Amino acid sequence: MLTLRTRVYIDGYNLYYGCLRETAYKWLDVLALFENQILPSILYRPTPNNDPARMVLHPDCAVKYFTAKIIESAARGKDSVSSQAHYHNALTQHCRGRVRFILGKYSIYKANQYAVDIEDPARWPRDCERVQVWKLEEKQSDVNIALQLYDDALSGDIDQVVLVTNDTDLSPALEMLKARCPNIVRGLVVPTRKLGADGVVEREANASLTKHANWVRRHILADELRASQLPDVVTGARRASIKPHSWYAKPHHITMMLELARPVLGTDAEVLKWSRKQNEHFDGRRPIDLLETDAGAAELFDYIEAYVRDGFRRNN
Repeated sequence: MLTLRTRVYIDGYNLYYGCLRETAYKWLDVLALFENQILPSILYRPTPNNDPARMVLHPDCAVKYFTAKIIESAARGKDSVSSQAHYHNALTQHCRGRVRFILGKYSIYKANQYAVDIEDPARWPRDCERVQVWKLEEKQSDVNIALQLYDDALSGDIDQVVLVTNDTDLSPALEMLKARCPNIVRGLVVPTRKLGADGVVEREANASLTKHANWVRRHILADELRASQLPDVVTGARRASIKPHSWYAKPHHITMMLELARPVLGTDAEVLKWSRKQNEHFDGRRPIDLLETDAGAAELFDYIEAYVRDGFRRNN
């Protein structure tokens, strides 16, 4: 059986907007996702008569994650900057350095753009009014990905690159890799989700990318994301990285739990510590996991309120 030493190259912007935005899966262990879910599902045969290749992530650097630090003045959430920092620290610590972040940057500036005519949306841009807008762009990530792909392919350390993107700007990098390093297997994972059980995906894979790949995975399943989450608390050398409240499925349930349990346990930290432990009252389930559904949250809130009432009666 052919063994392929593999490294994964993640376009963070594409992964976020294709699979993670407005989900409860942003606290994602990308190493576990590819090592335990994606790569084992790939049946790549170098020739039709070969057995499927065995894909083994590089023991030192398995994943290169390309992204940029959020600019606070353009962030959509008040905790966006701190949440991203917690996530980067958590992933680095939990994966023991096998996931490496390669940072570009965001550029924000004022630009004159053509405004769409509300009364005539088909009107050509040149005939529309120009307005001044804030323009936010991610810089350097595409160049960084292309350079890292090519440099790693030449290094002799890997047999396979797995590119995670649907950005056509990276098709020239795959095309050059195909021409210059034909011995390197090129995998493509399109970060998009399935819609329903009929197999329809939110975004189709771009043909300019797929034609240069040896194999293509055209979606990532929600179950795969759910099974590849980091622990809620990841200890570090200096401090722990904690999953942000806003990254849970229902953040308002977290807020309610804190309000109800704070009089009993004293601080938010103690409430969260209690919520992350298995609880016999809930048949071994963790209170924090109950908050993922309205029914589970109602069960938890009823328990806390009853506990507070019983304590009040005992003390009076």
